[in-house]
Amino acid sequence: MKKTLLTAIVLGMTVTGAAGVYAGSKLEKINAYLNHGITFNVNGADQSLLDSNGKKLAPITYQNTTYLPVRAISNLAGINVYYDAANQRIRLETKEDAEVPANQWATIQYSQAQIKAIKEAYAQFESFETAYAPKQMAQNDSYVKAAATGDGVNLIFKHMIVNVSPRDYSAGYESKEVKLSNGVSAKWYTPSDTPMLGFQLDDRTVTISSPDGSLSSSQMEQVAISVAELK
Repeated sequence: MKKTLLTAIVLGMTVTGAAGVYAGSKLEKINAYLNHGITFNVNGADQSLLDSNGKKLAPITYQNTTYLPVRAISNLAGINVYYDAANQRIRLETKEDAEVPANQWATIQYSQAQIKAIKEAYAQFESFETAYAPKQMAQNDSYVKAAATGDGVNLIFKHMIVNVSPRDYSAGYESKEVKLSNGVSAKWYTPSDTPMLGFQLDDRTVTISSPDGSLSSSQMEQVAISVAELK
């Protein structure tokens, strides 16, 4: 299924940001339509196409062919997308075919002030004071802040939210079981428009999401295996 979808994406991909470089040589002006009538359903769950800022996208219809935004579709399908700006090349890889290259990941270096703030957020909950946080993030991501919620802690990044709570938010939602690379069982579910990855870690549940759609499912699964007690 993924390979069929991958072919469709390649045929329908569009590249933005290149007009200034290739105007008059490799870009051709056309008259097309934003098609707001098309909806999306992935594995039984309704989904929205979002850009990196969380803005809803619409497919483009041109000469009876519908073109889909490559990164938004790839995120929904769990396909890794890499852009080589120097060569103006987009590379798509299924999760089964390739892992995310090591240089796409960064070790998170929390400052002492950030560590203190994270621990203070956890300290607001009795019997839940031990702080947990991810140790890895995508290269283009950055840590923003920790925020205590009604029943847990949100670790907020530019492109993802890592929620740690005694509560399993997946209850009542249709879910898909997956096995993380470290052997831990996890599940994907979609309570609204944002897919969420949840799994048990010691005495708590960790839930990872990418509200702006920047991270693929495989990238969030990579983040998941790095979540550990914060020393």
